[in-house]
Amino acid sequence: MAIEIKAPAFPESVADGTVATWHKQVGEAVKRDELIVDIETDKVVLEVLAEADGVLTEIVAAEGETVLSSQLLGRLDTSATATAAPAAAAPAETAASEEAPAPAAGEPILSPAARKIVEENALNAASIQGTGKDGRITKEDALAAVANKSAAPAAATAPAVEPLVAEGDRIEKRVPMTRLRKRVAERLVEAQSSMAMLTTFNEVNMKPIMELRSKYKDLFEKTHNGVRLGFMSFFVKAAVEALKRQPGVNASIDGDDIVYHGYQDIGVAVSSERGLVVPVLRNAEFMSLAEVEGTIRELGMKAQEGKLTIEEMTGGTFTISNGGVFGSLLSTPIVNPPQTAILGMHKIQERPMAVNGQVEILPMMYLALSYDHRLIDGKEAVTFLVTMKDLLEDPARMLLDI
Repeated sequence: MAIEIKAPAFPESVADGTVATWHKQVGEAVKRDELIVDIETDKVVLEVLAEADGVLTEIVAAEGETVLSSQLLGRLDTSATATAAPAAAAPAETAASEEAPAPAAGEPILSPAARKIVEENALNAASIQGTGKDGRITKEDALAAVANKSAAPAAATAPAVEPLVAEGDRIEKRVPMTRLRKRVAERLVEAQSSMAMLTTFNEVNMKPIMELRSKYKDLFEKTHNGVRLGFMSFFVKAAVEALKRQPGVNASIDGDDIVYHGYQDIGVAVSSERGLVVPVLRNAEFMSLAEVEGTIRELGMKAQEGKLTIEEMTGGTFTISNGGVFGSLLSTPIVNPPQTAILGMHKIQERPMAVNGQVEILPMMYLALSYDHRLIDGKEAVTFLVTMKDLLEDPARMLLDI
């Protein structure tokens, strides 16, 4: 019985996707709920899983092709087995599978696609580390072995001092831009061309929060099942309170209308291998410090693994970006439309400060608020930052609501 493998149903905000990686090749066995293919969209990578056990008999949409919602990607035969692939399989790979004798005990197991690559490139299969199930050598393993072979010195007898690249050579590498990075680039350019963007700065003494964190971090982690107390939760809670006092900073522009949001959905910018993503903390006004830290950690791990869902990145009324984790001392973050403001956190740097007529060395952080001047006046922006400064330098204010 043949089952059609289709692209996921994309939400309205996603027009199409690109076939990123086929994790199975024609003729390979597939288990139910096993990952078959990744679809990359403007926002996330969507995983397509097998609906049943079977053998992949046809790939309709190759890697790099653009596909629409629910478009046919390939076909899966649930009546076939890995050792007897149906006639619909690719001729070359099927032939390779049928002609190759069953591996003896201790010999490496190769997928049909990997076997073809190994034979064409005269590779030693025993030297290839298989990453598939039960140590099976996949197509990706074989391609990696070919790349390593090509990168090796041409002759083993070449002098050890001879460089692999001739002196003066200028190496270039051209790779296609991912859909996510292209979309981020489009939105950044759109924001700068459509907004009257302005940035205001302030600085905050981090000593009170650092002392509070140092005093209670072990008890906090023990009480909240391993959740660590970081700085971000204090900034999220301070931002929520400041947004309540300055609702214009939490608003957005929709055509000729101003939309004031009666809730605080805080986006937290996270850097991943695929680019910048902004997962959202829903209803942050109701979250405790532990819930904020735990949710940020969970979303950050998903971002690194490419498993964030579109729902987790949609919406948001205000964004916080922490460039300080990379050592940034000062920056002017770009607003994420349709939001009208973004807060930039930076590196904590010890600096001499005048306190009651005396010079003290204090851990200071610059804060930057970029905002859309069409909606937010300078007074609102400055008041917002001053409110955050007051709350962070005296965290008890957040508990006392003063």
